[in-house]
Amino acid sequence: MIFAIEEINKDSALLPNITLGYRILDSCASPTNTLRAALTLAGGSEEAEMVTCPPAVSALIAESGSTQSLAVAGTLGPFQVPVVSYFSTCACLSNRDKYPSFFRTIPSDYFQAKALAALIRHFGWKWIGAIQSDNDYGRNGILAFTEEVKNFGVCVAFVGTVLRTYTLDEILKVVEMIKQSTVKVILAFVPEGDLYPLMKEVLKQNITGIQWIASEAWITAARPSTPEMYQAFGGSLGFVVQKMAIPNLKPFLTAISPYADPNAAFVKDFWEIMVGCRPVSPGMHTGTDTEPPNKICSGNETLVNSQDVFFDVTQLRVSYNVYKGVYAVAHALHQLIFCKSDSERSMQPCLKISDIQPKQVTDQLQKVNFRNQFGDDIFFDENGDPPASYDLINWQLKNGQVQHVTMGHFSSSVNGDYKLSIKEDQIVWRTGKTVPTSLCSDICPVGTRKAQIKGKPTCCFDCIPCAAGTIANSMGASDCKPCPQEYWSNEKKDECVPKIIEFLTYREPLGIAITVVSLVGALLSLATIVVFIHYRDTPIVKASNTELSSFLLFSLFLCFLCPLTFIGRPTVWTCMLRHTAFGVTFAFCNSCVLGKTIVVVTAFKATVPGSKLAGKFGPAQQRIIVCSCTLIQIVICVLWLKLNPPFPDMVFKYSNKKIVLECNPGSEAAFYSVLGYIGILAIICLALAFLARKLPDNFNEAKFITFSMLIFCAVWITFIPAYISSPGKFTVAVETFAILSSAFGLLVSIFAPKCYIILLKPEKNTKKHVMGDRKL
Repeated sequence: MIFAIEEINKDSALLPNITLGYRILDSCASPTNTLRAALTLAGGSEEAEMVTCPPAVSALIAESGSTQSLAVAGTLGPFQVPVVSYFSTCACLSNRDKYPSFFRTIPSDYFQAKALAALIRHFGWKWIGAIQSDNDYGRNGILAFTEEVKNFGVCVAFVGTVLRTYTLDEILKVVEMIKQSTVKVILAFVPEGDLYPLMKEVLKQNITGIQWIASEAWITAARPSTPEMYQAFGGSLGFVVQKMAIPNLKPFLTAISPYADPNAAFVKDFWEIMVGCRPVSPGMHTGTDTEPPNKICSGNETLVNSQDVFFDVTQLRVSYNVYKGVYAVAHALHQLIFCKSDSERSMQPCLKISDIQPKQVTDQLQKVNFRNQFGDDIFFDENGDPPASYDLINWQLKNGQVQHVTMGHFSSSVNGDYKLSIKEDQIVWRTGKTVPTSLCSDICPVGTRKAQIKGKPTCCFDCIPCAAGTIANSMGASDCKPCPQEYWSNEKKDECVPKIIEFLTYREPLGIAITVVSLVGALLSLATIVVFIHYRDTPIVKASNTELSSFLLFSLFLCFLCPLTFIGRPTVWTCMLRHTAFGVTFAFCNSCVLGKTIVVVTAFKATVPGSKLAGKFGPAQQRIIVCSCTLIQIVICVLWLKLNPPFPDMVFKYSNKKIVLECNPGSEAAFYSVLGYIGILAIICLALAFLARKLPDNFNEAKFITFSMLIFCAVWITFIPAYISSPGKFTVAVETFAILSSAFGLLVSIFAPKCYIILLKPEKNTKKHVMGDRKL
């Protein structure tokens, strides 16, 4: 600060003909001492009153600690005395209502919290611990940080609190907290003085394997940056304000001498520490009687060639903030004192120094905006804060010494954007290890979801496999996503795969079997027709009514072909054809059977040959019965197709992994009406045939019709529950089975005995044998 003030006083352009004065008081990091010192400076002192016309204090360059700054800013704020801090980062100081005259040249912890959160997010750390100092800096810093990392799903396992004045027992509690936790990453938002006792205990108990994240208050501090501390804290990462080199500062420091101004503050103590001897001014008592000769300076000592780190002005961070703070006040005073004339364009005084009030300096600091000789823009936002710009520092051990190597950068723009860049490949982690992971629970693999463990933070969870039909195709998924209806999850539950399409095909065994049986039945029907046509003049064929038998065989031929429409991928046309064809052909078949039954009954009930009763059911009446009964079914089917026809449908209910393609009947009522009508015809046939079953003929066709109708009715009665309960393509198989079995029942029961006699027992194919002994 002294260097900056002297540099400004030598500048003929900034404050010409004006000399800045200063007074420095030590607060000893105590809020009470800080407040006492601030009131002393702002209110004046006896020493100041001895100076002729002492001007009012323009500004205070204070304080380093946030707690101390809160005390000063809160007290002097109502009086509008500007306070410019160089190291107080607490975000709470940005409250302009409480601290209207507070400014600082270091970014607020609001930005550091965002930078630290971005760092945590960059490395994927989800389970971390935190250490805070028991003051405003630590508490507010951790609070801002935790609020920020919550957005990234990061959990803070514990928050330990330390302070330089804490007892050993209180420090050990925090150490035990670290040892008991599973975290591998710990953020320490603590000033170096408060953290050092904890660091010594961590080193003493050999707690290693932890990635330490540091706030700007200790990451570059000298005391913890030792090879001994490196054992536990090597590889620490943290953000610090950008460094800057001040070229003219080193000659100023090396020119310090107690002989130039024996009354200069700090100089004697400084000289004794740097040179190692006590300077003695001429005429002063040397104290040789009590002090060894080598402790007294000879007067030839110099600091020019000193290698002490104090004279390294290339790594200035906090010191540069002091430098900027002094210049900010100087520029505010410049803008108050001088104004630019538009006509003369020269600097002219527009305000007397004695008229300057602290409030005016405060107002002007709010407007100050300039670029210093190092190209650094100096300005404050509406909260009195500068823009954020941090260097990411990594602890590395080189040549036996801990070095703070810059490995990244974080900055904020005026519009509020944030940017973090990290030279990750250049970071030398402790003993060359890779970046550690810090998770309460391992990231859930694909195919599983997170299940929160009751009573634990959100970062602690179990990984539960996704339920069937749901997937998690990314690691760490919170929920499993359901697959679309036409898809299903694979075995790993990480991908939706198309469901298996299922329908009865010609290539599978069941489809082949149905096709073969259907074709066999159709061929047998055609063969029987050929036999009946060939032997149409024989008594057996004549007695069985050649025309109705031909109609019946043709209808059976069509019935045997119906199952072929049930095989293959359902389409609009096949769905309409299969149900209507089945209904019409079986109605035609039963109508023929009904006609034959009526003929048999009327023929054998007639007591006199050639009676009128027998004549009423001749060929014409038989055709009318067959056509009219079939026509009723045709009408039902036409109405069905017109109003609500069958259609191809995708059914998902039978299996989660399959899509069954089947024909939806459209109208259930129409479907069961078709079946019901066939059943009514069958029951009428059965009843009539049953009445004629005991007629005294060697060849009584009523017996065969009765037996065939019993088979027919039994098949279709058992079909309905089997049809309803069969899943998927087996529903189709059951329906085709009912069609084939009932058709075979009719073919075998009615025509097999006739074909047997015609082909194998021709001697019985006589009128006498057919008529047998009839008692008229």
